[in-house]
Amino acid sequence: MKITKNNNFHLTYCSNIHPGESWLEVFANLEKYIPELKSRLSPTEPFGIGLRLANVAAKQLLESNNLAQLQAWLTQQDLYVFTLNGFPYGGFHRQVVKDQVYAPDWSTQERADYTLNLAHILASLLPQGLDGGISTLPLSYKPWWVKDQGTFETVLKKSCFNIALVVVEMIRIREETGKILHIDLEPEPDGLIENTSEVIDFYQNWLLPIGGNYLSEKLNIDQSLAETKLLEHVRICYDTCHFSVEYEQPKSVFTRLQSAGIKIGKIQISAAIKVKIPAEVEKRSLIVERLRPFAESTYLHQVIERHSDGTFHHYPDLINALPHLEQSLAEEWRTHFHVPIFIHDYQILQSTQDDIATVLHLLQTNNACSHLEIETYTWDVLPSEIKIDLLTSIQREYEWVLKEFASN
Repeated sequence: MKITKNNNFHLTYCSNIHPGESWLEVFANLEKYIPELKSRLSPTEPFGIGLRLANVAAKQLLESNNLAQLQAWLTQQDLYVFTLNGFPYGGFHRQVVKDQVYAPDWSTQERADYTLNLAHILASLLPQGLDGGISTLPLSYKPWWVKDQGTFETVLKKSCFNIALVVVEMIRIREETGKILHIDLEPEPDGLIENTSEVIDFYQNWLLPIGGNYLSEKLNIDQSLAETKLLEHVRICYDTCHFSVEYEQPKSVFTRLQSAGIKIGKIQISAAIKVKIPAEVEKRSLIVERLRPFAESTYLHQVIERHSDGTFHHYPDLINALPHLEQSLAEEWRTHFHVPIFIHDYQILQSTQDDIATVLHLLQTNNACSHLEIETYTWDVLPSEIKIDLLTSIQREYEWVLKEFASN
C-alpha cells in the first residue's frame, strides 16, 4: 500500500509467513489473507503484496496461463506486486531449515536460474512506473567456507559471475519494458556478507571488478558503464533485525552505503531480541530460562554478544549460546529471532524496535529506499504466550508501522 501524502513509500508484508511451497498453496494463502487485510487497511486504495515464491512455485507460476490468471486476480482485487522474496529456495516452514536456507547459494547455477525465473515473474507483474526488487541471500553461509581461504574466494568469484548473469537479463528486461528490476542482497549474521564493511568490501573488491568485467565483455561496453549498471541492478536489502543484531547504527549504515554508491533496494521491517547481561548469576539464570523457548528447531537464531571493550563474539545458534550465558563476560546479547514488531518488552527481554523507529524516521529525510516490507516470519514457532490470531497480528504490525511513520 502507498503511504504518505505524496505516495513516496510502498508498504507490504512478506508472504513467507504462510506455509506452502507449491503455487497452489501460495495462491490459496493470498486468497485467504490479502483481500481481508486490504479491506481493513486500504479499502479504497491499491494494496501491495510482497510475494515469496519457492523454486517449485516459481516454476509452476510460469507454466500454462498461471501468470495471466494471477495478474487478472490482482487487477480484480486492486492489488499489485512490487517486491519478491527470493531468499529461501526450498521449504521454509514445518521442517528443519537452519543453514540449508542458504542452499543452493550464489556460487551455483541453480540459484541463478531460480532468480532468473523470479525476474521474469516480477517483470510481468510489476506496474509501470515502479522499480521491483528480489531480495536474496548474502551470497552464502560463512561457516561453510571460512576455514579454507581458497574455496572462500572461489565462492565469491562464482557468485559475482552468477549475479552478473542475472543482471544481463535485467538489463534486457529494462530495454524491452522500461521496468527496472534489482537483486537485493540481504546481509545477516554469519552470511558471507553480514555487515556494512563486508558489503562494501564485496562490491569494491569483487562484484564491481569481476562482475563488471563480465558485463563489459558480454554487452560490449566499457568497465565504467558496466559497474554503473551493476550498482543499479544489485542493491542491498536492509533488514532492520539483522543490522541490529550486528549492533550497527542505521544512520551510519545509510551514510556508508550511499558514500560507496550502493543503493538500498528494500527495507525489511523486523525486530530482534536483545538483553543486557547482569552481573548476578541468579538474574542470568532467569534470562536463560526466558530465552530457552526461542531456541526452537526450525530456523537459525544466531547470537552476537558485545563486550565492554567493543569486541564481539558470535554463536551460530541460540541453542549453542545458552550454555555460555551464565559465565559470559559480555554486557549484551542480541539474537536473530524475528519477534513481533509491535512489542518492545518481553518481560526481562527487549526487542530492537527502537532501531525500526530510527530507520522510519531517517527515511523521511533520506531518500534511501521507497520499498518497505514487514517480515515477521516466525509466527508458527513463537513461544505460545505471545502468539495471537495471525490475521490480527499482521494487521497490528501494519498499524504500528503506519502510526510510527506518521509520528515522525
